[in-house]
Amino acid sequence: MEGNFVLDMRISRRAAMIGTGAVAAWLASPARALVAAADNLTIPGFVDDLVARMTLEEKAGQLQLMASAWGGGIATALNPPSQGSSFPQQVEEARQGLLTGVFNGNGARMARIMQTAAVKQSRLKVPLIFAADIIHGHRTIFPVPLAEVASFEPELAQRTAAAAAFEAAGAGIDWTFSPMVDVARDQRWGRGVEGGGEDVLLGSLFAAARVRGFQGDDLKAADRMLACIKHFAAYAAAEAGLDYNTADMSERTLREVYLQPYKAGFDAGALSAMASFNEISGVPSTGNHWLMTDLLRGEWGFQGFVVSDYTGDEELILHGYAKDGRDAARLALLAGVDMSMQSGLYRKYLPDLVRSGDVPRAQLDQSVRRVLAMKAMLGLFDDPFRRIDEKREGARSMLPATRALAREAGRKAIVLLKNNGDLLPLPRSGKKIALIGPFASGQHDLVGPWVVYGDDAKAIDLATGVRAALADQAALTLVEGSGIEAPLAGGIEAAVAAARQADIVVLAIGEGQGMSGEAQSRTEIVVPEPQQRLVEAIAAVGKPMVIVLKNGRALALNGAVANAPAILVTWFLGTETGHAIADVLFGAHGPSGRLPASFPRASGQEPYYYAHKTTGRPNPPGPLEAYKTHFRGLPNSALYPFGHGLTYGKIEYGELVLGSATLPMNGEIRVSARVTNRGTRAAEEVVQLYVHDRTASVTRPVRELKAFRKLALAPGQSEVVSFTVRAADLQFVGRDNKWVVEPGMFDVWIAPSSESDGVHGAFELLA
Repeated sequence: MEGNFVLDMRISRRAAMIGTGAVAAWLASPARALVAAADNLTIPGFVDDLVARMTLEEKAGQLQLMASAWGGGIATALNPPSQGSSFPQQVEEARQGLLTGVFNGNGARMARIMQTAAVKQSRLKVPLIFAADIIHGHRTIFPVPLAEVASFEPELAQRTAAAAAFEAAGAGIDWTFSPMVDVARDQRWGRGVEGGGEDVLLGSLFAAARVRGFQGDDLKAADRMLACIKHFAAYAAAEAGLDYNTADMSERTLREVYLQPYKAGFDAGALSAMASFNEISGVPSTGNHWLMTDLLRGEWGFQGFVVSDYTGDEELILHGYAKDGRDAARLALLAGVDMSMQSGLYRKYLPDLVRSGDVPRAQLDQSVRRVLAMKAMLGLFDDPFRRIDEKREGARSMLPATRALAREAGRKAIVLLKNNGDLLPLPRSGKKIALIGPFASGQHDLVGPWVVYGDDAKAIDLATGVRAALADQAALTLVEGSGIEAPLAGGIEAAVAAARQADIVVLAIGEGQGMSGEAQSRTEIVVPEPQQRLVEAIAAVGKPMVIVLKNGRALALNGAVANAPAILVTWFLGTETGHAIADVLFGAHGPSGRLPASFPRASGQEPYYYAHKTTGRPNPPGPLEAYKTHFRGLPNSALYPFGHGLTYGKIEYGELVLGSATLPMNGEIRVSARVTNRGTRAAEEVVQLYVHDRTASVTRPVRELKAFRKLALAPGQSEVVSFTVRAADLQFVGRDNKWVVEPGMFDVWIAPSSESDGVHGAFELLA
């Protein structure tokens, strides 16, 4: 079977980051029409007429986005309105044409009031745009993005993004601040939970899929919304994994690693981008002309508009890049940031900056054109109320089919790290089970971080899911045992007593949802100490023990947690959490997820990622040697590497077969291996293709993922999996910061993870 996700850089710019097996289908899909429209974006004639009639104040208003004063859900806590704004004030600003739109508002009723003021009572009748942080669902909450990437199914992400758009657009939302596509290689950074993991190819495929899901093939459709690629650029490269911190890197690394998923999202048709908070090599992104104009618009041909992150333009002052608010507004607009979010600086300073000649009127007009053109593409000039319908809002919320999709996505995100003695799946009857831990039950920590409109109270907790799976609910005992970050009086004693009475112990432990996300960097990425003590005490009882790990990042596991016979990584799975976990825990569905980020051996290894360089002193196979590349007492490898994940089957990789020992520069070779399920249960295996360039003019990573295939195997079934490798798949950014391909010897693996030998061979790329 041909591998269906391969990086092929010979194909068109727009399809460059899509798997070659999916390229033909994608090019023939309706989504291609949207991309073509973006390639040839024309600004409607009425837009120029509008711009010509606008005052400078109205133009600045079209570039000013504010948090809704009438916030929805927990929006006010996430992004509190500044400057003492009230809802009547914002309605008046809309009436005066001094506001382009609001974000994280309170649904269709709020939107109708504001839109009425804008299109029926303002001078020029320019519609507002309504935005929101629809990161992993609207009312129905899907797994956090990092968890969804663990599915290794980009098509699944496209479906969940489409479902989120269906719900959110029904509530009047035109534009989502998603997907976040930052490559996160330091697990201390809290916002990795929103992204695509540590790998370039996997992150790029999911970026493109989510854009297609949110936008569909027609931005005017009442069940679609505009996607926003964020955070441009290299936000996840913050030093020490500290949120908002500086990123400093070579242009080569920026282009080869960090920029690729952004470009994949734009190439899939995304027509808005959000500037990142961080600086890159001394220049903050919000004021970086090379990044926002020379690269994004000039080199990549981006046709959409750029919005700052929350007060990002104002933060140029504390970066030490702008002297005051007026200077910050000037620098951001001149860099190519079209729209200001929340600071109010554009509305306050741009009119005078143009009058004084510090900002060319033509540049202001161009930014306004971009914003108005996008409102036109969204159909807002045709029908400003196309997504605003209070009856439709309720009718689309949390439908059975959407919840079923959330359950499917949840179980596909779960990764089985370890299963000694085939402890899993658990029996549905005949055994007494003690479910212990702070996440064993209760309507908390279910939907995960960065949820504006979702609700833990409407989500399924683990205890509910387990009860539904058990033949006899009386066989289940629940004990909290510990708080998330603080002990409970008598908690361990009660948990130990329950464990002694049980046949099997399931420990639901890990991170609370407040421990991941923005501003939640951690110095020690471990299970909190009170929970660790709980696990140690339960382990001493000696009963079979399953760890059900809740987490928003890869963790450094140790002690009794690491030594447990079975470990499931369940992330934050959203609305259908309990059912999804129970589906896998009891074997209704086998585990099929794989790690999108490497689990380190210790927190101090971070940043750790599989595609690291070998260095000149790698430790040879075997015991650790002095004066070699490793930390004291630790091998330079992961506890559980990127791509790792077990099944309930017994998967065996057969001999690697190369179609040829040589690869012509303009040719291709086929690389194959036989994959067999020797077990008694059906399994889904993620077969992965890695390569290593042995010698190059710029040193190369020890391995790079180039393709993968998710394969369903019945008990005893065997299948040959084949991948096609071309010279274009072996490109890298050379010394002159241009993509190059160099002849030489390449190692190739077909393997179950990035650090597994699997089956291994080599071929030569000819000049």
